Formats: sequence, C-alpha cells, structure tokens
Amino acid sequence: MEAMVDDKVLEAQQWVNSTYGAVPGYNRCPENGRTGWSTMYSLTRGLQHELGITSLSDAFGPTTLSRLAALGAIGPDTTNPNIVNIVQYALFCKGYWGGPGDGVYGVDTASAIAELKYNAGLDASDTNVQPKIFKALLTMDAYVVLAGGTETIRSIQKWLNSRYFSRRDFFLIPCDGIFSRDVQKALFLAIQFELGLTDDEATGVFGPGTQAGLRNNLLSQGSSGIFVSIFTAAMVFNRIRLSNGNTYANFTSSFTSSVASAVSDFQTFSALLPPNGRGDFATWCQLLVSTGDPSRPGTAVDCITTITDARAKTLYSNGYRFVGRYLDEKPWGTLNKRIQPGELDTIFANGLKVFPISQYYGEVVSYFTYSQGFQDAVDAHIAATGYGFSTGTVIYFSVDYDATQDEIESHILPYFRGVVAGLADRGKKYIHGVYGSRNVSAQVTAHTYARWSFVSGMSTGFSGNMGFPLPENWSFNQIQTLWLGTGDGRIEIDKNIYKPGSDPAVASVNDPISEADTFVGYISTLLSWARSYGGNRPADQLVMEFLRHEDYNSEQWKLLIGSIDEGFKNHVLDRLRANNMHMIREFRDPFYGVDIKVSHLGASCNAAYLLPQPAGTYTNRGDVGGWGGDWMTFYGEWRRDSDSYSSGRTYCHEKLAKVDGVGTFKLRDLIEDADAYNIAKDVRNGTSIWASMYVNYSGGGHLSRFKRFYEGRFVNAANAKAISRDILLTTADPILSTGRAYLIQTTGGVPTLMPHLLPSNKLDEFCQGFADMLLDRVGQENARVAALRAQGKI
Repeated sequence: MEAMVDDKVLEAQQWVNSTYGAVPGYNRCPENGRTGWSTMYSLTRGLQHELGITSLSDAFGPTTLSRLAALGAIGPDTTNPNIVNIVQYALFCKGYWGGPGDGVYGVDTASAIAELKYNAGLDASDTNVQPKIFKALLTMDAYVVLAGGTETIRSIQKWLNSRYFSRRDFFLIPCDGIFSRDVQKALFLAIQFELGLTDDEATGVFGPGTQAGLRNNLLSQGSSGIFVSIFTAAMVFNRIRLSNGNTYANFTSSFTSSVASAVSDFQTFSALLPPNGRGDFATWCQLLVSTGDPSRPGTAVDCITTITDARAKTLYSNGYRFVGRYLDEKPWGTLNKRIQPGELDTIFANGLKVFPISQYYGEVVSYFTYSQGFQDAVDAHIAATGYGFSTGTVIYFSVDYDATQDEIESHILPYFRGVVAGLADRGKKYIHGVYGSRNVSAQVTAHTYARWSFVSGMSTGFSGNMGFPLPENWSFNQIQTLWLGTGDGRIEIDKNIYKPGSDPAVASVNDPISEADTFVGYISTLLSWARSYGGNRPADQLVMEFLRHEDYNSEQWKLLIGSIDEGFKNHVLDRLRANNMHMIREFRDPFYGVDIKVSHLGASCNAAYLLPQPAGTYTNRGDVGGWGGDWMTFYGEWRRDSDSYSSGRTYCHEKLAKVDGVGTFKLRDLIEDADAYNIAKDVRNGTSIWASMYVNYSGGGHLSRFKRFYEGRFVNAANAKAISRDILLTTADPILSTGRAYLIQTTGGVPTLMPHLLPSNKLDEFCQGFADMLLDRVGQENARVAALRAQGKI
C-alpha cells in the first residue's frame, strides 16, 4: 500500500524544486506528497547551494558540515530564510510540524526541534539546529519506534546519542527501535571512546586496537559499569532467544545471574562451546561482528579444491568433519570446482561428511530471476541425483554478493521462489537451503522457507551482515580463509563454524532403498522407544513427529499443525547412534515400486491424525498437510502452464498423479497422501501406528489404499469435486488461506491468478479432473488386484 499524500510534504517538494530547479547540479524530486530519500537529497543540494558549495551532492559530507559550522547554529537569529525553510520542510518530511514555511525561525520550528532532540535522547532545552542536527534532519532516520522495533532497543539508541553525541565523529543515530548498520557502528564507537581512543583514533571499525582493548575487559557475574552496559546493549541488539522462549531485553550495567544465563543461551545458539556464561573475548566478538572471533576453531570447511586422500587427512587431523563442495558448474567454468569422480568416496572414507552447494554464478543482481532459479534448481537436482545424494538432502543455493534489501525483494526472493518451484518440479527430492549474508539468509528463509542457512559471515563489511543477528536456522557460518597442511595435503579452505543439531550433512551416497518390511520393523522400534519415553503425547503421535522432523518442522509447519516433541526427537537420535542404526528416509512401495519419502508420509499422517476431516465437503489444515497441499501446488503448475493447457481437466488427465515426468503431485505423492490418511484414521480408531503400517505395507493393505482413501475422505465423485474446490476457495481459516497463497505461488510464480479469481466454470472443470483421477486410480487398483488374484499371487 502506498503512503498517503501529505500536503506539507508536497509543499516542501514544490518549494525546493521551484527554488533550486535552475541551479546547476540540482536534482528535482518527485512532487507526490510522499516523503523519501529523493526529497531529502533535493533539500540537501538546496542547502549546499545556500552555503556557497558549487559541486552539489546527495551526500551530507565534511564540506557541508564545515560550512554550517562556520555559519553557526541555525535559530531565531538566522537571516537566510531559505536555510530556515529547509529546516522547516525537513521537519515536515520527518513527521514534525516545522512551521509555516515563511523563512522565520519561530516558536513552531523551535518546538519541533526540541521534540526531535528529546526523542533522540538529547538535551531539548537547546532549540537551535547545530550542524550534526541538520545532518540528521536530512535523513530518513526516525526517532520514534517503527514497526518491527522495540522500546528496549530505542532506549539504548537514545542512551548512545546522549552519551556520545558530543564526540566529533559520532553522528545522531536513529531511535526507531531497530538494530541497523549505523547503530552497529555507533556501538563500535562507544567501545572505542570508553577504551580511551581520541576522536582521531576512533574509526567505528572493529579493528586490532578495539579487539585488544576488549581482551582486557572480560566480564562475568558480579561485573558492573559501562562495559557491562555496552555488552548488554549488544545482547539486546542480537535478539537472543532465551531457553524459556523469551527474547533477551535487559539493558543493564550489572552482570547478574540472569545476564550470565542469557549469555550461556547465546553461546549455545552461536556454537561457542562449551557455554560459560561469561563475557569473554569470543563472546564479545560474536555479539559485534558476523565472523565472531575468526581465530576460533571450526569443524567445517567449504572449498573449490578437490578433496584428495591427502587433503582429507589434513582436514580430519585439524579437527574438521564437514566439507562443503560444489555440485556443478557451467561448461565454460574455469575453476573446476565441481565434485570429481571418486571424491565423495574419499571424503567418506576419511570420516568426513559433505554438504552440497549449488552456485553457477550468483555474483551480480541481474543474475537472480525466477526463471534462473527454476533452471538452477533443475540442474542442481540432476547433478545431485547423479552423485547419488539421498532424498531430503539440503542443497545450498548461493547469493555471493552484498544484496541490499531492495535487491532482495526485487531479485533474490523471486530467484528462490524459482528454486522452490524447480525442486518441486523434479519431485521434491531435495530441500533448498541458502548461502548468503545474514539478511539474505533471514529473508529467504522467511519468504521461501529455506531449511538451513549457510551464512557468509566472513564478509564483515556486507551491509547484510551489519545490523542483523544470525538467522535462527543457521547451520554453517563462514568465518576465515586459510591454508592447511603441507605437500600433497596442502589445501586452501574457508573455515566454517557448524551449529550442532542443524544440518546433519551427508555421510554416504547411493544408499540402498529399504524394503517395506524393513521399514515396518523400523516403525516397531520407534514405537517401542516412544512408549518407554513417556511424556504427555501419545506414542503413535511421537513416531509421526519423528518421521516428519527433518523436512517438515519449519515455523510454517508448526503454525499449520503444531510443533514436534524435540525431546523425543533427540532421544531417538541418541538411541539410533547408540545402536549403530540409521534413519530410514525412503523405502520402496511393494505394489507400485516407487520410492516413498518417509518425512512426507510422516508429516501428512501427523496432520491427518491431529486434525481429522470436517463434516460434509469442508476442508481444514489436516487436508493441507497431505493431499490438499499437493493439490494447491498442482493448481499453481496448471496456471503456470495455462497458455498450453487452457482446460484444467485436460491438465489433470495428462499430469496429475503420474508415475513419471515432473511436477509436485506425482503418483508417489498420492501414495504418501493416501497411506497417511488411512494410517491416521486407523490410529485414531485405536490401532497402533506399527500395526497399521504392517497392514498397509506387509499385510496387503497397499492393494486397496486408493479405494480406502477415496471412500474414507471423499465418499463419492461429487464430493471429491466439491472438496477439492473447497480447499482452493475456503476463507474460514486465515492460516490455511495464507499457506494456500504461498504454496500456489511456489509453483505458479508471482503473481499467479488465485482460484477465487478464476471463472467458476474453469475452476469446476479443474476440480472435476481431480475427481476423475481418483476414480481412475481406484479403477486401476481394482483391476490390478483382480489380475494378481487371477494369477494366484494374492
């Protein structure tokens, strides 16, 4: 939604354009009544002209400051009406009533300046405009809490202004409650001032002198004073998630036991292990810069160099256990960075794991488009499949430059939506992760649900790494380039910190697919562990949650059907390790021979179990967790391909629930959805999940899965059509509606014509295709069973 037109802002734009439009070097601003940088830049150039500067610039730099200093503070005695008008109009653009625009510095202007200074943490009794205040006026900085900001952060911003504004190079920072790049630099300056650096020495850069000073200011429980204040300010800025689920918000000068506990939580989150609850040098660094302490030990690397046996031994002997390697490169690539034949076997034989990276280019904004993301995902899928990476492997797609927020919105997010669609088009075998700055990682995760973030923390100067905390889903943090080893084992690496409990990475490829009987035995083991675990959730539910946990435990899934029991998940992982057992991620269906994705089966089963079907032809989130979510993405595919397939029914006949080809609703998906529904229904009726799985996969239940699914959920063809229509149109549940829009756009792109905007007859035809498919599958199933019976096989 566009901002409303403000008459005084419009007046400011008209005045500055009419006053300076003929001045050489002046750039006109839009006359639209909406404040923004273009208006501030025009006012800045107008001020420079009034100060006698002939080479005009958008930047309010040293020359502008020095000319203002020579002029003196702007106030009631100022005789240049245009300079006063610039003050007044800048105030209007910042939301203050600046005065009548008559060139007179009167009561209204003085009151507005007093209010601004008060909001910024300064002495409001001085109502004149000093040079640094004028500089602040001509920015888009706010001095009240904005959306997404907090009062605690605003109080720290005001404190920094009040304490350090008198220092030469400390300029007024925003007091909007939002941690930003300018606020981070202000915090660096605060540290340097308190360390005793002069104005000439204090640069606002986290350099060797600042680091040396912090090594001598180590904090622990019982400490107090200014460095505790700065330390806890940095803790607030990092939005530390506490073990009780709250966010740290205690700005204080006393290092209490509660502060120590919060520090331990931060250290655990940041993989500063073991946590000690103290403000040591490593913790200072982790709070202040994206690398943290780059000299700290790491357990992961990424590199473009082939891992030979000698190099693998170098890595292992230096404490590394994870290696990031590139899946592919374009034919014209010159780095030879892709995984080489036999390399994965060498890596695994030396006790190392791999996390795959996809980067065909990704170093300029123009590269990032939806279509490029789609193609890169398809190519990455082909490469990963060729190497034998298993279902559920996370592939990190790279943004290898400093993308701004505007570029993230205009290019990076569309690219990753293309990645999601491309991976879905190839059957959702692999999961997308993101490599990039903290902000890129957080934004891509928030908008496209990347599973894990590989953070380019080494790029401390990136705007996307300044003023942003580590994303919640970080798995690897790249912090230092260095050489290791000698001779044949010598290798250049980027050292990474690995977050325990995040991406498990890959320890083997070309893993054999488990047979159904093996999977059923695996379920029996999980159920026995769930029963002995205790807790307040049914054992069958715990098993479903564990099955889904790797791929379907994002914040979006938690919102859809609830969170898993993390304690049970960790309990099972510990038991698997102790018994030298492995998770089963796929098994082969005994009837159709397709490979069933266990995490999708578990998630769909969990959804159908927790949220039973509503009455009649209505739908709910339990449907979205299974067949309904696949139907939504399939709708997006139809709209994407609608130029070739005007008829939705025809599209269903040719694309829906097929064993081969590409798409998000293939036969495998339908099998998983149907089995999940049938198993969940059994469990709700008192059958254990193991017993239901046994019947479905070892006892012949798979021979009638579609019949039971069709009759249980839909009853008849008319209902199937109506139910498939309802899930595309219902507005009864806002969470369902929001999720539907996202799922449709993952495959259809942005924008996609939503179902409620489609002509009713066209949507009816599409939904008839769904009903046709179910009837066809039931018919084929019946015919196949009859044939097997005739052959004496059942």
